[in-house]
Amino acid sequence: MGIMSFPLLIMILIAFPLSSNGGKWTYDGPDGEHHWSRNYPYCGGTFQSPINFQPELLRFDPDLLPIQLQNYNLSSKEQLTLSNNGHSVQLSLPSRMHLAGLPYRYSAAQLHFHWGSSNMPIGSEHTINGKQFAAEMHLVHFNSAKYPNISLAVDKSDGLAVLGVFIEVGEFNPAFDQFLKYVKGTKYKDQKVQVAGFNIRELLPARLDEYYRYDGSLTTPPCYPSVLWTVFRNPVSISRGQYLALATALFSSHAQESSPVPLLGNYRKPQLMDNRVALVSFQQGDLTWSWGALISLVVASGLGILFIITLIWCFLKNRSKADQETIKADGCKPLEGKEKSTGV
Repeated sequence: MGIMSFPLLIMILIAFPLSSNGGKWTYDGPDGEHHWSRNYPYCGGTFQSPINFQPELLRFDPDLLPIQLQNYNLSSKEQLTLSNNGHSVQLSLPSRMHLAGLPYRYSAAQLHFHWGSSNMPIGSEHTINGKQFAAEMHLVHFNSAKYPNISLAVDKSDGLAVLGVFIEVGEFNPAFDQFLKYVKGTKYKDQKVQVAGFNIRELLPARLDEYYRYDGSLTTPPCYPSVLWTVFRNPVSISRGQYLALATALFSSHAQESSPVPLLGNYRKPQLMDNRVALVSFQQGDLTWSWGALISLVVASGLGILFIITLIWCFLKNRSKADQETIKADGCKPLEGKEKSTGV
């Protein structure tokens, strides 16, 4: 029996390799994002997220309507789970929260954050024309019209819809404090605390009609290209103290580990566009100059300069012609007249 179990064990290890290497990933070092594709092939594939929203890659779509949030105002009697998964701090959300107005009904699953460090408050994953914000919040929803849970939806091309919110350091935000004040209870990986429900809508920007929309992926392994992204144009603010609650209070390691690893800088760098175009629900001119606008400005400026040069040339030509007529009338040469007047 013991002899038979050894080859059986070998077969099991071949079929189901240990996850110590395949399952481990970080943002820096030997298991950092540049090496994710070794164990997670999709991370080296196409249609990856996040991206940089560059003016020349944006296209206005008048059919993009304001985001419709359903059942986002939760009762304080409802308990939400705030947890540290080793890569971020995550807040569970009830599936009755959902998005309407999309091709399918997308039900909420969780929200989580990406941030920088205490001395470098730049940690958003998406960027606008190269600008990186202090942090970014992602509200993850799954296609509940086609799939019974997020586990079955996560790897499907139409499986997920994520709302992205830029966060900047500024004024104190009471909505964020409803769970950030408990974040110390999730100091180490796999630690959890219960949080009373609140109005999740208050975490979002005031305007839900201005956003970027594109097809992308999870920004963490396994990087499935299964996300319909909606990233709001306008950021929300949290205080420096609230930001530091994320950037200094958490660890990506377990409590029993002898060398705690700080949880910070947990953002992926922008990925290639791969011939994608990001749609926007607002006119590009409201944001920044587009390439077309810049070209028009250059052409208009060039024509204006040419017009001015033409006017100056015509003025000088007419003046020269008038001088010649004066010289003929006086019967003298201009050079001789100048020499006499200057006393040379």
